[in-house]
Amino acid sequence: MTQPPGQQPPQGGFGAPQEPPHGVPQPPQGPPRTPPPAAPPQAPATPPTPPPTQPGYGYPQQPGPYDKPQQPGPYNQPQQPGPYGRQPGPYNQPGPYNQQPGPYNQPQQGPYGQQPQAGYGFPPQQHPGAPVPPGPSGPGGGSPFKRKPAMIIGAAVAALLVIGGGVYFATSGGDGDDDKPVAEKSEQVAKPSGSPTVDQGDGNGTGRKEDDDLNSGRKDGEAKVLWLQKNDVDLPRNGADVYGPWIVGDTIVKGMYRTVSGYSVADGKQTWTLKLPADICSAPEQTTSDGKIVIAVKNGTTDKADCSALQQIDLNTGKAGWKKELKKSGLFDMMSDLSMAISGDTVTAGRTGAANAFRVSDGKEVFGKRSGNCQPFAFAGGPKLIAAVNCRTDDVNNPQQEIEELDPSTGKAKWTYKPARGWEVEKVYSVTPLIVSLTKGNTSEDKKWSIIALRENGTLRSQLKSDKGDKFSPDCGGGFTIFGQRLQGCTGVAADANTFYMSTTDDTSGSARTNRVVAFNLNTGKTKWKANAPAERTMEPLGMEGADVLLYIDGGYGKGGGIATLSPAGGSPKMLLQHPDSTSEIERSFYNPKVQYADGRSFITSGRVSAGNDKEELETKTMMAFGD
Repeated sequence: MTQPPGQQPPQGGFGAPQEPPHGVPQPPQGPPRTPPPAAPPQAPATPPTPPPTQPGYGYPQQPGPYDKPQQPGPYNQPQQPGPYGRQPGPYNQPGPYNQQPGPYNQPQQGPYGQQPQAGYGFPPQQHPGAPVPPGPSGPGGGSPFKRKPAMIIGAAVAALLVIGGGVYFATSGGDGDDDKPVAEKSEQVAKPSGSPTVDQGDGNGTGRKEDDDLNSGRKDGEAKVLWLQKNDVDLPRNGADVYGPWIVGDTIVKGMYRTVSGYSVADGKQTWTLKLPADICSAPEQTTSDGKIVIAVKNGTTDKADCSALQQIDLNTGKAGWKKELKKSGLFDMMSDLSMAISGDTVTAGRTGAANAFRVSDGKEVFGKRSGNCQPFAFAGGPKLIAAVNCRTDDVNNPQQEIEELDPSTGKAKWTYKPARGWEVEKVYSVTPLIVSLTKGNTSEDKKWSIIALRENGTLRSQLKSDKGDKFSPDCGGGFTIFGQRLQGCTGVAADANTFYMSTTDDTSGSARTNRVVAFNLNTGKTKWKANAPAERTMEPLGMEGADVLLYIDGGYGKGGGIATLSPAGGSPKMLLQHPDSTSEIERSFYNPKVQYADGRSFITSGRVSAGNDKEELETKTMMAFGD
């Protein structure tokens, strides 16, 4: 039933803050891990974190001396992590570098800085209709997929804390009317320095000579290692985040540092490389239907450079298209990072204080900063363009935010949903159907979390309610951001027209980790069913595969992972592609990995690449592909 203005959402869901769980077991010991590199010099300092665990392939190494971009050289002198270095911590505290490897970690960002993921970045609290995380008592023993919590910066430091125990869905309602979201209706360009250059590549790729050896231990029924890609980019001393990858036809493309490269999905051979004049600083999850994308590049190579140069690229060929320099519109227009999304032929560039959108095809501006008190600051794209809107108020501790669906061709709002005062838009778990994560509170003591589903017309459809004791922590990764916010990029969640699927945090009470996937009825918000992962394994939704839920199943130590499906009626997972046991150590050791499945092939890509010296840099594994 449509909820009228001012009426409270359904009761139940997340109730009073939960007490931190006691005696949470420590995660099993894995291969050695070294601490990740220090963050860029301009990054704000964060509290010290506990000693790091041990490194694997692709895990950031200790930083080397200051780099000279695009030149071989002095990366081989180890350097102690600086004050901004992020090391894996037992509480899964948010931060771009403090995450442990896990195939599902995606970059996450917050409206004023990166906000923690559900379960990672929430103190013990509950939000109406959404799971609520326990307090910061867990030892970071979350699922192996959830190893890259987000980073809290600036104003967000006091807003959210990360916890490793996961998020609780409670069975009782909120503390009062203000604890429930309420639905209301309302209503000359400089070019980047330098010019991109395209290298069509020699077709040799990297790391190809090992492929035959990697399949030597393959058993019957296991997939083949199609290829293993090693790093081919000369990196700065602190390493670099990986953007994408994007699969366009028979090419898989990733961006890193000052390079965007395309590789054959069949054999991993490099097909083209585009050199950029400065660091990549933001990119959307999506491409256009014809394989074009617009990324953000810094407008210089100094520490004072802004993330303001937009560059269009044809990912089929690697050819650079139009480029624009965003104009700063006022003192509070922070150009540190951008919220980018593509819907149709429109790409957005949102940030604190302003937002712009351009046609991907020709670079013409579609819309810019609005007049009035309410400004979009973050976007989710795909079949629809969804905007998170911030409205200026006299009380910064009690914000007013809104959710809008925009017409991508004009930027005009089709509808507006206004949550109760104090609730902020955190993530969009699904655009169609629209499922949004909201948070409320500025400290770990009063933080609350809610997940709501909205109808096509923007009215409240339901507020999710979990069974008592269930804990959740969708993994949205954690690229380093200060003022921007990425609304999309979460794993551990999936949705079809009537059901929302979310994985629980890991149960570590037995001899090995395991977890479940819980299905929620989007019309009622109630639990429909729960499916258990295979024995001594964990699983996370990646999306939908036809009518089925697409899963990545983590194999554990000495066991290969794989891609599986789960019926919309529940039951047991059905394996589509079993990765070899013999390469499980490599599979598990990618730093902050992203897992994708397309046309019968699975791809694991490192989310960040770093090394202590030149030799290690060239030996670092960055992508791996499996298939029949």
